[in-house]
Amino acid sequence: MTLSFGDWMKAVQQQVEVDLAEFLPPASKQPARLHEAMRYTTLGGGKRVRPLLVHAAGALFAADPRTLARAACAVEMIHVYSLVHDDMPCMDDDALRRGKPTVHVAYDEATALLVGDALQSQAFDVLAGADSVPPARLVAMLRVLAHAAGAAGMCGGQAIDLDSVGLQLTLEQLEQMHQLKTGALLRASVVLGALAGAELDAETTRALDAYARAIGLAFQVVDDVLDATADSATLGKTAGKDAAANKPTYVSILGLEPSKALAEQLRRDAHAALEGFGPAAQRLRELADLIVQRQA
Repeated sequence: MTLSFGDWMKAVQQQVEVDLAEFLPPASKQPARLHEAMRYTTLGGGKRVRPLLVHAAGALFAADPRTLARAACAVEMIHVYSLVHDDMPCMDDDALRRGKPTVHVAYDEATALLVGDALQSQAFDVLAGADSVPPARLVAMLRVLAHAAGAAGMCGGQAIDLDSVGLQLTLEQLEQMHQLKTGALLRASVVLGALAGAELDAETTRALDAYARAIGLAFQVVDDVLDATADSATLGKTAGKDAAANKPTYVSILGLEPSKALAEQLRRDAHAALEGFGPAAQRLRELADLIVQRQA
């Protein structure tokens, strides 16, 4: 019998936790403090949206489960590293993440810096071990992840974000920033899951890109809505930080209700992008719904 979406999501999240624990260095291995901090920040928390996208996209192409495990853990390690660095005093200076003290608070700033660096390296080491994929396709997967994580993706978006404090961005400029900062890694999750199972032709790539673009923007729009309306206990992090730092958001540019309407339109756009895949893309559709309708 096919699992319900909730049961499928729980099963994937639990498996990702097991896989991450396997692929991270043990806390007993030297340097023990660094390894302990890597496990502290990576395990036992988070919605695992990116690994869920990897697994959902992989299901479209009957990808090998162990390859999906490596791709899912690699993209999550990149995501967690970005959170560790984002929380540091030189960036957003936050004391709470996923309901517990951030790494620089629980340990110290130097350890937090090294944790992020080590998680980034670990991500590529883990993905490179996917030996069931043909070598040329594995190289393509590594390039997808590298592109999404670097100056042309997540890091570039973060740089634009830092440079935008106190500025009045246009909606187009805000969208460009978030397509890099948030959207690039979400797109990589979808593409990595698909490449774990098959070569992708141009039409398939365009459809997956359209889906990923829609959910990438929707994710940030909803984040901005939640940041403006939820409290810290609900979010598991400090609420209202962007507004307090005078950062441009969808809510500050569009207003609260138009931002909610935009998120709903992006959800519909994501569904439309998947029409050609039929029922096999149901998990991806359900994840689009989850991203838009989440409360934290």
